[in-house]
Formats: sequence, structure tokens, C-alpha cells
Amino acid sequence: MSVTVAELTPTTGVQITGLSGHRLVDKAVAEECRLALDRRGVVVYREADISDSDLVAFSRLLGQAVPIPNGGVPEHPEVQAITRDPSKSRLAAYREATFFWHIDGTTSEVPDRATLLTARRVDGGGGGDTEFANTYAAYEALPDAERAELDGVRVVHSFAASQLHVTPDPTPKERAAWDRNPAREHPLVWTHQDGRTSMLIGTTAGEVVGMEQESGRALLDRLLQWTAQPRFTLRHQWHQGDLVIWDNTGMLHRALPYEQTSSRLMHRTSLAGEEAIA
Repeated sequence: MSVTVAELTPTTGVQITGLSGHRLVDKAVAEECRLALDRRGVVVYREADISDSDLVAFSRLLGQAVPIPNGGVPEHPEVQAITRDPSKSRLAAYREATFFWHIDGTTSEVPDRATLLTARRVDGGGGGDTEFANTYAAYEALPDAERAELDGVRVVHSFAASQLHVTPDPTPKERAAWDRNPAREHPLVWTHQDGRTSMLIGTTAGEVVGMEQESGRALLDRLLQWTAQPRFTLRHQWHQGDLVIWDNTGMLHRALPYEQTSSRLMHRTSLAGEEAIA
């Protein structure tokens, strides 16, 4: 099968068809993927039908695949099952928070550099599409004066901040469980090792350091609304077997709502992050 490449929107995404399975586990393919991520932020391999072992191998060609705390799927500690079915994932109860714009790993010392997600089963009811919002393009489009105001701003990210979108009035037991996850402070403007600049925002962003809560919340909400404009966003409609890879510190993402009883099942790997340039 011939390989075809198509850009998806003016700012974001490239779709590649004709590459699947073990053919992806190739240094040249990985290099092309890295270049496409740098240019477009999201790379879609349509109906790649990649196995867990090849998913891990491809991830390692792209960077350092991060083992899942407390283990991943059987035989592959780097692979995490993403589902709302509690029999398949101990984190299923928290997946509703992924219906809101977020970045993976913001409560880690360094957020994940990239995420790889492949569809094992798609939602039969048409839910569960994934949307992306390009914070490189959104930051670049801000007025110069506003970009200058964001210089040096730091934001506290927490698991609790994301869960409050789902459960705004938690019980003391729920709040205590959330707070066992450490909060982390990161620069709002994320300057990458290659000099490109994006924004670290989303539902985990709970407060702005040194600002009153109301003012900080207003700033974060305004930037999120700006970034979620159609001109900066991409919607991916999943086919079984699709593999989607994105630049995690440059792209917000969210799953469109799907029911707890949905058959939707994704397998995910994450690549270790790189610190921002101070």
C-alpha cells in the first residue's frame, strides 16, 4: 500500500495512511514523525493496527517511554488502558475530567513531552472523538502587549483543579484523595528546547502565582477560551486501529463525552518530558 500524507487544518495536524503494524517500528518513520510533530503538533496514522509491543517499540524510537505507576497492561508496563470501565482501569472513575481541555502530566515535575494513543475499540454511539487545541498558534496570535504581560507568569497545576470541573462540591474524603496527588508550579509560557513557545494551561491550572484567585482565574479562563477557537483546533474522529501522537506541551486535548458503559478502549504511552528553558 502506498503511503499518503495530508495536512488537516491550516495550523494543526497531519494524517498518514498506508503505514501500519510493525512497519511503524522503523528509525526513518520515527524521524519523519518527529519532524511532523514539530511542524504540525498532531500526527494521525489512520488504521495503524499497532500491537502493544510495537507501540512500546515505536515510542522508544521517539523518546523515553514512561512506565505507568503501579503497572500498565499485562506484559507492557509502559502501556495504560484508557476506559471508563472500572474492570479494566483503576482510574476509570476519573476519566470524566478528560472531557475538559487539559495537558497530560502537569502534576509531574516535568509534563510529558508527547502522548501516543491508539484505538483498541471505538465508541459505538459516536462519542469519544478527541479534540486538540494548538497553544503554539494561539500564543503566536496574541497581541504583542499581551504576550509581554505573560512573560514570567507561573501557574499552579493540580489534580484537584481538574476534578473540581466534574465534582464542584466534593466530600472531605474525595478532596483528601485528590490532594494526595502533588500540585506543581510551571511557567505559563513554555519555551521549548528548540526555542518554540506554547502555553501550559487547561483544567489542571488552578491558580496564578502572586495573583488574587478571581483575577488569576479570569486570566486562565480567557486564555483557554482564546486557544479553543476553531482556527486553532482539530477534531479527530476515531477509527478502530488509529494511532494518534501529539506534542503534549504544545497541544491541549479533550475527549468528547462518552458514556460510562461505552466500549471505547484506548491504549496509551507517554514520552518523558523536557524542561522548559527558563
